Amino acid sequence: MVKVNKSKQSSGKSHHSLNPDRPRNANESHLRDRSTIRRLLMYKNSHPIRNPDGKIIKAAPFQGKLSSGTVARVAPNQKWFGNTRTIAQNSLQKFQDEMQKTIQDPYKVVMKQTKLPITLLNERAKFQRVHILDTESFRDTFGKKSKRKRPRFKFEDLQTYASSVETRNENYDDSKDSNLIVEQDFREETPHAVMKKGQSKRIWNELYKVIDSSDVVVQVLDVRDPMGTRSKHIETYLRKEKPHKHLVFLLNKCDLVPTWVTQRWIATLSSEYPTMAFKASMKTPFGKGALINLLREFSQLHTDKKQISVGFIGYPNVGKSSVINTLRAKKVCNVAPIAGETKVWQYITLMKKIYLIDCPGVVYPSGDTDTDIVLRGVVRVENIADPEDHIPTVLERVRKEYLRKAYKIIEWDDHIDFLTKLAQATGKLLKGGEPDINTVSKMVLNDWQRGKLPYFVWPPESEERQQRQQQRNLKKSQSKSKNPEVRQDLRKVDVDLEFEGDDIRSIDVNDSMDNLYNSDDDYNDDDETKNDDKMKNNDNQDDENDDNQDDENDDNQDDENDSDEEEKVEIAENFKRKKSTTKPSLPPVQKPVKKMTSKLKRRLERDEKSKKTGSNFYEELRKKTKKLHTNRFHVT
Repeated sequence: MVKVNKSKQSSGKSHHSLNPDRPRNANESHLRDRSTIRRLLMYKNSHPIRNPDGKIIKAAPFQGKLSSGTVARVAPNQKWFGNTRTIAQNSLQKFQDEMQKTIQDPYKVVMKQTKLPITLLNERAKFQRVHILDTESFRDTFGKKSKRKRPRFKFEDLQTYASSVETRNENYDDSKDSNLIVEQDFREETPHAVMKKGQSKRIWNELYKVIDSSDVVVQVLDVRDPMGTRSKHIETYLRKEKPHKHLVFLLNKCDLVPTWVTQRWIATLSSEYPTMAFKASMKTPFGKGALINLLREFSQLHTDKKQISVGFIGYPNVGKSSVINTLRAKKVCNVAPIAGETKVWQYITLMKKIYLIDCPGVVYPSGDTDTDIVLRGVVRVENIADPEDHIPTVLERVRKEYLRKAYKIIEWDDHIDFLTKLAQATGKLLKGGEPDINTVSKMVLNDWQRGKLPYFVWPPESEERQQRQQQRNLKKSQSKSKNPEVRQDLRKVDVDLEFEGDDIRSIDVNDSMDNLYNSDDDYNDDDETKNDDKMKNNDNQDDENDDNQDDENDDNQDDENDSDEEEKVEIAENFKRKKSTTKPSLPPVQKPVKKMTSKLKRRLERDEKSKKTGSNFYEELRKKTKKLHTNRFHVT
């Protein structure tokens, strides 16, 4: 009987690279294996081969080996016919209410969202339009085929109907009727193209790119006019279209207003979104540590992401790029005291897990006047055609005491008289000694936009604030959980401008403000304190080892250690003077001085050197210089 060798079907030539059964040598380990050939054939032969009747003769490489027409069966199981999970209507309603409260609260974050279509529970479309004719047609109500005996009217008789018509005629006002077509004798003037800065389609595209790319959106506001530089349109868009993104208010330029104004605005805006005060400065910043700590908390919430992106949006010239430079302590964005410096969005790395996105300033067309647009810093002063038209509003908003101090002008009749006297005082004159009103007006507007003129919008009145505070306290007492707040010690804000009269008020100091830690230094001092503790433990171990060695070699090194011990005592005394907290009236207490190790010596030398670390470096340097000056005057 002859045995027949059943060899597998091979494709192509015997030595072809797509033939898995080709002969191989022991040294040829780089040839394609069977799985690689099957994958390449899948790319090449993506369709099966069929006969004229449509049956598959040869299946594609990715298809199974079952013949055409084979019936597949599902494994019988009781789970296919039973309910996977059941829920009662009360539990569903409770879940819907709690979910709605959590989404509306800006201080709460949903950590893990379900994959179920929860939005189907919202019955918004049901109440948008009342389909009266669909439920009850006109024929069924008033026609021959009416199904009810009497139609529903608001009035029982004709007398009550006539009296209601008379009362409506008495209360009717033509000015409030929007349905009347009134022909006006004038036509609204088309605004100048300069006044539409920040409203172009390109800039709005940049804004939406920043919003889509960021997990946390920081809206930078000017603390001098927070409601004027606030964009309600963007907030509504984020609330409806992007509810999973976090929104934070940042009140920048808090050094240009009194501290109590910043505190009042924070209390007012914190009821809607988390609000923080900030001072963008490379040397003396405020709120830098608190903002970085807040961003770190947001990054800890998104543990499923490798990093988070923080987008800075707002009006032009509110300081978005300056805030980013302050956080990085380095010039990474171009800044200027004029609007329109940032043209496109820009990615900046703050740390390994946090990225910052700079955005150009965007203005939503809300029907503001040209003067409001100019005074909010949206338009560059050199591009304004008639700058003197906006000076009367400046004279109304800035107190006369501040104008006298800034320009040395005592009295004036109107804005033309003020500009004329200012031109004569500064020497801005044309031919024949006529004042250059245009140039002087631009000077005043530049001083306004750059913060040289003290000005701020008063926060809401104290009575309203007290009523709101009482309502918040009632709500907090009723609810078990209290909303966390971003706490800052506003007493550390260095106000650059000088204020007078009613503008000077004391801030509300709470007990929690006294117990606040220095959030600006917290993110820098944690690692330093840990290193100091490690250094102390190492120093204690070195001291014990050195004491044992000194006891053994005490007789042999007496003469050599005398001079070293004197230097050690002097270094130890200087080190104790720096860290001493005793009052000068008390006599100094003599304590036994430990022998200094070489490691402790090097540590003392490092501490004596000045280091530019921490956000409070310049503040500490200023304190040291003040102490030196006071010591010079007190020395006799």
